[in-house]
Amino acid sequence: MAGENAGPWLSRIWLTIAVVALSLWLAAAASAATGGAPTSAGSPPPPGSPSGTPASGPSAGTLRLLSAETTPRKSFYFGYRYPRLSFEIASTQAQNDLRIDVVDIAGESVQTFFRNDVAPKTPVRIRWDGTASSGRPAPNGHYTFQVGSQAGTPISGATSSQTTDLSFSFFGYAFPIVGPHDFGGPANRFGAPRAGHTHQGQDIMASCGQTEVAARGGKVQYSGYEANAGNYIVIDGKGTGFDFMYAHLAQPSPLKTGASVRTGQPIGIVGETGDATACHLHFEIWTAPGWYQGGSPIDPLPYLQKWDRYS
Repeated sequence: MAGENAGPWLSRIWLTIAVVALSLWLAAAASAATGGAPTSAGSPPPPGSPSGTPASGPSAGTLRLLSAETTPRKSFYFGYRYPRLSFEIASTQAQNDLRIDVVDIAGESVQTFFRNDVAPKTPVRIRWDGTASSGRPAPNGHYTFQVGSQAGTPISGATSSQTTDLSFSFFGYAFPIVGPHDFGGPANRFGAPRAGHTHQGQDIMASCGQTEVAARGGKVQYSGYEANAGNYIVIDGKGTGFDFMYAHLAQPSPLKTGASVRTGQPIGIVGETGDATACHLHFEIWTAPGWYQGGSPIDPLPYLQKWDRYS
């Protein structure tokens, strides 16, 4: 009898292991692709570094970078992983007043950090939260950290034969699906006819179980179930004036109404709950004042296509 029952039990055990492995793989893929949290319950990042104030009489010796590293190479505004610079200097002087700039592709500084009385071989770490000196989010693009003295003394790289690469990419939004996907056909478009109404979003066709992430972080406005939408979540995008709605999730999102969510953070998995005939994400963008609060839905496809190009 024991031998006869072993087969089904082993099958269930192996199925459980496979599901756990798939979940871990999806979480890792989401983190790698978006710079987001490895799980939907991940804690928020520490705040960006203070900009500091310039020295009243800046001074520095002859400077050289002993080591320098930028991580990650792709980040998102209000994301889980801010662009970070870690470096150490060598100097002919015991104390050095340094200036660290975030520089765009045109060579213009978008944010500046000042660090005074830095000693040689002392680790310095800068975390940029994506805010420009104007106080607004920096635009999409490629950036680099530049280290120098406040007095304008040049600083050489880690070695004379190697240029230290401190560049990274920064984006305001993440594509909401991790993995293979497409935008379906005419019936999946915004404005397509439906029984008694028109389609208010864009369908993104993907396999059930693929990870969905927040296109823009912010605050969860609603999280629940509705007969047509199935499991759904609505996020008020930080600094955008837009609400973002994600429908037909396979399971209820672990994020509850009122929760804070980060750009690129996993919010659920693709499903076909509610009034859905295939696995997909139904994605909506609503203008201010918000989703069913006086705002209006707009066509998400141009935005999705733009985010898809760099995600």
